[in-house]
Amino acid sequence: MSTSFPPPPILSFAEMATSISELHQAHAHFLKSGLIHSTFAASRLIASVSTNSHAQAIPYAHSIFSRIPNPSPYMWNTIIRAYATSPIPEDALTIFHQMLSASVLPDKYTFTFALKSCGNFSGVEEGRQIHAHVLKIGFGGDLFIQNTLIHLYASCGCIEDARNLLDRMPERDVVSWNALLSAYVERGLMDLARRLFDEMPERNVESWNFMISGYVGLRLLEEARRVFDETPVKNVVSWNAMITGYAHASCFSEVLVLFGDMQHAGVKPDNCTLVSVLSACAHVGALSQGEWVHAYIDKIGISIDGFVATALVDMYSKCGSIEKALEVFYNCSRKDISTWNSIISGLSTHGSGKHALQIFSEMIEDGFKPNEVTFVCVLSACSRAGLLDEGREMFNIMVNVYGIQPAIEHYGCMVDLLGRVGLLEEAEELVQKMPQKEASVVWESLLGACRNHGNVELAERVAQKLLELSSQESSSFVQLSNMYASVGRWKDVMEVRQKMRAQGLRKDPGCSMIEVDGIVYEFLAGEGLASGEDLT
Repeated sequence: MSTSFPPPPILSFAEMATSISELHQAHAHFLKSGLIHSTFAASRLIASVSTNSHAQAIPYAHSIFSRIPNPSPYMWNTIIRAYATSPIPEDALTIFHQMLSASVLPDKYTFTFALKSCGNFSGVEEGRQIHAHVLKIGFGGDLFIQNTLIHLYASCGCIEDARNLLDRMPERDVVSWNALLSAYVERGLMDLARRLFDEMPERNVESWNFMISGYVGLRLLEEARRVFDETPVKNVVSWNAMITGYAHASCFSEVLVLFGDMQHAGVKPDNCTLVSVLSACAHVGALSQGEWVHAYIDKIGISIDGFVATALVDMYSKCGSIEKALEVFYNCSRKDISTWNSIISGLSTHGSGKHALQIFSEMIEDGFKPNEVTFVCVLSACSRAGLLDEGREMFNIMVNVYGIQPAIEHYGCMVDLLGRVGLLEEAEELVQKMPQKEASVVWESLLGACRNHGNVELAERVAQKLLELSSQESSSFVQLSNMYASVGRWKDVMEVRQKMRAQGLRKDPGCSMIEVDGIVYEFLAGEGLASGEDLT
């Protein structure tokens, strides 16, 4: 009677390691205890190291593997698989060739991982060579390999090859059909995807999700919603695909209504769902709905960090509760650069420029490196608060310390700041120095500053520049007309408005949204109530 022994505790330690130093400790124990000479233990160690998220994990696993005298097929497969899904999938084929040269017989998993690596770097010719090898050694009928080949050919654009392979398969399952369907969707070939979907003898939730995501990716929301409504069993991916589609199309009321439907259906949202819903709350100003989502996050025990923390800070800031935004920011367990950017932007929007600069200093002290978005937020905060010296200093730090070349948004903030404090000529010089001379939005900012300070002469020059850039935009006409009206030049007002009518231009109506008892109401200037969406 054979006796089985439990695996050594060090194996569990290696599998649960979260840092490269812990992996080094596990490896050292293997070497010291002699476990490295056990094929089973060494295989587990290599597998644990290769699947670790650390950037050096795969090279480290490879170094361990290269010191094993006679690696098992499982070890070879582990390294090939690791490289196949890495940023350098081509290296998987190098290992595959070494395996063949070592006279180690590949199995169906070896070929599957090697073919996946080809798909990940669009190596269709290399894939064809491996396909030929598969046929040569008699694995051509393996369902697992055939499904991978279908996806390889289709994702590389060899649509006919993929379809022919599917048609010739003696045995097909839903994965076979999905392999081709997902490739069609990835390439945006939704007409082919729809025909294949209708032809499928069997569909699973993944099949339906591919179709929803495909239509969403092409912004065909009506088609996506039709498929979504027809989906017999929806999982969180189904709901997320539809919610994300509405969010990207700025249909924020629909996001909130669909989230309510998701709750009623008993499907538990994940972080992706919650970020989209909080973003929708932020855009429509639905504070009470956002607070409910926040309470729900606490209730189900989701950690408030990363994207969730950023979304909460953004929601509270845009809904007018900057104190709550600061509370979330300081209490979140882990901040990333987007979280810092969000709170700086929120303080900027609320006119707390000096507080925004204080947060920026704290971010630098905590070791975070500001990016382009950070400086847009900081410069915007200086502009709104009229902090001229601080704004100039931040612009200089951005260029000379962090080596970030100013984009239109950075120039726009500086022009707005200079315009607010009345330095219109300096603002004009800055706009003329811009590499992006066609940036009409910056010229519009300068035109607004001219109006605020009553500089008609400069306003006329700026308006002329705007008309050269885009004669079909009404905003420059409207601002110039208002400028003339503010100084009583009514004849010029009439001339500007006559030009607008002659070109068929009209001022876009203003729009406002408010939330009352969980319902968002939208108002258009001159038209009253436009819509009301029940968010409960």
